[in-house]
Amino acid sequence: MKQTLLQEKYPIFVAEISKTETTFKTVDALALYYQGKIAENQKVHFIGVFDHYAHTRKIGGDIVAGLTAAVDVIFCFGFAIPNPQMLAVRPRSIGIADMGDKFVISFLEAPMQPANQAMEAWTLALRNA
Repeated sequence: MKQTLLQEKYPIFVAEISKTETTFKTVDALALYYQGKIAENQKVHFIGVFDHYAHTRKIGGDIVAGLTAAVDVIFCFGFAIPNPQMLAVRPRSIGIADMGDKFVISFLEAPMQPANQAMEAWTLALRNA
């Protein structure tokens, strides 16, 4: 898993997982996996799954070559609301993209370390799972 800046301003974590490195074969199966991980933690609330690929195709938007499916699993780690501005960085989402021979999993860095640690652990556990 690597940490980088997207468009030179968004701190994100990204993992590229070859389909030979995991037992998961579809974006839908991965979305269910993350839903299960979210359900295991009483302080995390599952919101939904957004089919970003279907939406982008429907509106005639550009899609990178090789992408066959893309969803966002949306949830909230919101342990507290220390100020109203915190709402700007919530809820969380994990993007799952199928690039044919691999999955690209990505998420925006959260403002609290426990959330980052959980999302990173969930993602790293996909290898050989």
